[in-house]
Amino acid sequence: QVQLVESGGGLVQSGGSLRLSCAASGRTFSLYVMGWYRQAPGKERELVATINLGGTTNYLDSLKGRFTISRGDIKDTWYLQMNSLKPEDTAVYYCYAWLYGNLVYWGQGTQVTVSA
Repeated sequence: QVQLVESGGGLVQSGGSLRLSCAASGRTFSLYVMGWYRQAPGKERELVATINLGGTTNYLDSLKGRFTISRGDIKDTWYLQMNSLKPEDTAVYYCYAWLYGNLVYWGQGTQVTVSA
């Protein structure tokens, strides 16, 4: 089992920034891909960004240049730096982990609200 704990969500004005953090614990020895998804009200969950152990990143095209995913110096932590936030970025953001063996884990979600 792997547990994911997110932090860093909140309310910010349009144009502002937030950084989300995710920390994984438990049986993380086969952790390979780390990332973030989001789900806005009435919409499906969508991929925001992922990063693998090799450092390769993948982003939702519309977020490139504003969002940056990175791995932390502390083992099994990763971050999502969100800049120039827009009201349409309002969503619940979920931390995501993929482990060898096709195991997927999710965090509990953290609310990000961007006011106009």
